[in-house]
Amino acid sequence: ETSVNVSAHNAAVGLAKAPPSTGLWEKFSFGLDASALQERLFVSEENVDGFLDTVLCPSFCSQSALESQPLIEVLDVTEDRIQIRLK
Repeated sequence: ETSVNVSAHNAAVGLAKAPPSTGLWEKFSFGLDASALQERLFVSEENVDGFLDTVLCPSFCSQSALESQPLIEVLDVTEDRIQIRLK
């Protein structure tokens, strides 16, 4: 089940999972054809944590630096905002 809504300045595609599929979507791919797809991640705690791990602490970080990393919690995601709490 898909839906498409196109206006002068925007296009939206609605997708639905098959009945046996469960859980949140992690990522999606888009592009003009299968040979030129780009990948994007949905906003989730796991994806935010993974992104910040690569940005804030590359592979050469020490264990003590990893232990001092903030805890990130995604509280709310809407079309207009994303609310994230750092501990």
